[in-house]
Amino acid sequence: MRLPTAGGRRGEDDDSSHALGVSLPRGAVGPLVQVVRRLCMALAVLLAAVVLVWADRGGYTDNQDGEVGFIDVLYYVTVSLSTTGYGDIVPASDGARLITTFLITPLRVLFLIILVGTTLEVLTERTRDQWRLAHWRKTLRDHTVIVGFGTKGRSAAETLMSAGLGQDRIVVVDPNAAVVEQANAEGYAGVVGDATRSSVLTRARVGRARQVVIATQRDDTAVLVALTVKQLSASVRIVASVREEENVPLLKQSGADSVITSASAVGRLLGLSMISPNSGSVMDDLIQHGQGLSLRERPVTKAEAGRSPRECEDLVIAVIRGHRRLGFDEPEAQRLELTDRVVVIQRVRPDETKTIEEKRDKERGPGSWRIPRR
Repeated sequence: MRLPTAGGRRGEDDDSSHALGVSLPRGAVGPLVQVVRRLCMALAVLLAAVVLVWADRGGYTDNQDGEVGFIDVLYYVTVSLSTTGYGDIVPASDGARLITTFLITPLRVLFLIILVGTTLEVLTERTRDQWRLAHWRKTLRDHTVIVGFGTKGRSAAETLMSAGLGQDRIVVVDPNAAVVEQANAEGYAGVVGDATRSSVLTRARVGRARQVVIATQRDDTAVLVALTVKQLSASVRIVASVREEENVPLLKQSGADSVITSASAVGRLLGLSMISPNSGSVMDDLIQHGQGLSLRERPVTKAEAGRSPRECEDLVIAVIRGHRRLGFDEPEAQRLELTDRVVVIQRVRPDETKTIEEKRDKERGPGSWRIPRR
């Protein structure tokens, strides 16, 4: 159940209203299925009672004409199970009274349980939703917020998951309710709203997040989102995507730690594929995490400290020292330090790919068991 979006001016929501607009993935059955299922159960109980009374219809008396037909049996069962009981049709024989006592009465109780159970389930669902949301708000931290869940945002989420990030550590923010609903169906928590508003990002717990991925459709929106994120948390890491390369400096000044130019990156890959088709295929393989060749950043091990990048087991292509990025062949990078980080190319092992897929399947659950809560 998606809770209604909180109103109010920007940045003025209290802590209780921050939860509004947040939708969590659910493992519940759809409401229509629940209603149809309970109707079928009630109908089955009704038919069972009709069969019992019809089999012993001779033991019942109709105060109107003395005869009990099928319509009379159906009428008697209906008013009996609903505990109305007008008294115009009554059990007269001992057998009919025993059937009413030991069979019709339990069916009446079961019928009432089915009807009352629907109301109780609704109340239970609401209570459980409130508890889950409160628990989510309390425990969520060091997570990743993805602003914009289009092609770029979805690919970023899949890459993060293939690298080992749990799906429950990803929160999607998008102004389109249908997009967030689809994200819920895939197992992501979502917030519907404009990410340039601090109240929306607060509902996504940006202040506790480790990193924010900005994958909006417009560059000006990305700049505003980056400014709003930095306003809420100065320590969060921001990775953003822009269409035009000229907007990269502006976005970095707004607080983005890393900026990817989507149009230029695709253009370069297209050009590389034209010049050297095999090189283009290798680059495409590198950026698809979790299969084939994979680019990874990792710390230098104790065994590698003091050695050159060429002596490492993995193929080192860059060395990160402090805030500087050094090429593997630069003189400063020829002696690795224990505080360095290295960017390497590794071959993904088949057992590692299987482990990643199994973990993803376990988090998402079977088929379509996760549905959005409206």
